[in-house]
Amino acid sequence: MEAQKTSVIAKAFVDAQKEFAPALKTSTNPHFRSKYVDLAGCVEAVLDSLNNHGFALIQKTHDCENGVKVETIFLHESGEQLTGGVITVPADKHNAQGYGSALTYARRYSLMASCGIAPEDDDGNAATKAPAPKAQAQAPDVKK
Repeated sequence: MEAQKTSVIAKAFVDAQKEFAPALKTSTNPHFRSKYVDLAGCVEAVLDSLNNHGFALIQKTHDCENGVKVETIFLHESGEQLTGGVITVPADKHNAQGYGSALTYARRYSLMASCGIAPEDDDGNAATKAPAPKAQAQAPDVKK
């Protein structure tokens, strides 16, 4: 994150971050039959804590020809602010639905990256399982 002036905001952000909730995967993607955390879940995980520590959450858009650009900004009541930088997401379709989908995706991932949160790990056990043993190739039986 870039900071312009950080004398007050740094401590406030650390205190807020200590109270962030997990981003729960409560939405289902019917195409891939998988669960994911939606934008509302991301905001819900951090907004109360941010507000309690004097932050307003702003997600600013920037001009982009083939998609969307989003910048997550944390404005503190002291007047100081932090930015998570700009994230660019291309729009698959160049219509309202395509740009809206890209905007939601960009806002979600910008917020998670800027806050240092990740979706709950519902497949952590699968990632830590030992791989199945491979069948060992046997040397051909060569008789003289």
